[in-house]
Amino acid sequence: MSSNDSIKKTLIVAFSLCIVCSVIVSTAAVILKPAQIANVELDKKRNILAAAGILEEGRSIDEQFESITTRAVDLRTGKFTTDVDAASFDQRKATKDPALSDKLSGDEDPAKILRKEHYALVYLVEDNGGLEKVILPIRGYGLWGTLYGFVALEGDMNTVAGLGFYEHKETPGLGGEVDNPRWKGLWPGKQVYVDGEVELTIVKGAVDPSSSGVEYKVDGLAGATLTTRGLDYLVKYWLGPSGFEPFLNNLKSGEA
Repeated sequence: MSSNDSIKKTLIVAFSLCIVCSVIVSTAAVILKPAQIANVELDKKRNILAAAGILEEGRSIDEQFESITTRAVDLRTGKFTTDVDAASFDQRKATKDPALSDKLSGDEDPAKILRKEHYALVYLVEDNGGLEKVILPIRGYGLWGTLYGFVALEGDMNTVAGLGFYEHKETPGLGGEVDNPRWKGLWPGKQVYVDGEVELTIVKGAVDPSSSGVEYKVDGLAGATLTTRGLDYLVKYWLGPSGFEPFLNNLKSGEA
């Protein structure tokens, strides 16, 4: 057998193996995609429940989520809307669609979200016809990328019930401390507004318990100044007049 024949056969075998592997990988991706989508949705529900402080370990996430109502809100009017289907609307995808979002720049974009979507999904915890909690999606740029999470408010639309992030690129041990249960445990009970203005602030360093307005202050992340600043900007933005404040006011007055 000539060396050319040997090389030819080797190339044929290698090429055939690549084709077979590609088919296997592609088939597996197609087969597993529904399961991956389901897991992402389940994780989202888990984070919403955790932010609201009502997650019960050991119980079915889907079963617990039955106590939550998902509604679509028009951020331009601050009112509920049926213009989009809350069950299928992809809020994150909408931020990349010029027909469903507006470009932001300069002073109008302190949280560096780049584009603001027209619609957002909010999650309501109701009991006996009354509103117990509202969970709002929030996002903003930290040090290395965008943080995505939820902030939950009590039925008074002013008291924080909890906060958590489900996706970020912050440095473990520094900005990544947003995942630390101790830091997240500082949020419940904090107050947001004073005379219609967002007073809630993430300070640099630790909050002095003897300082005035301590109920509006949360410890910053040690050694993560830029992440702390980004967190402060995103919280103020989404709870402020450019974010959910008009909706919260309408919800509180019964005009949403």
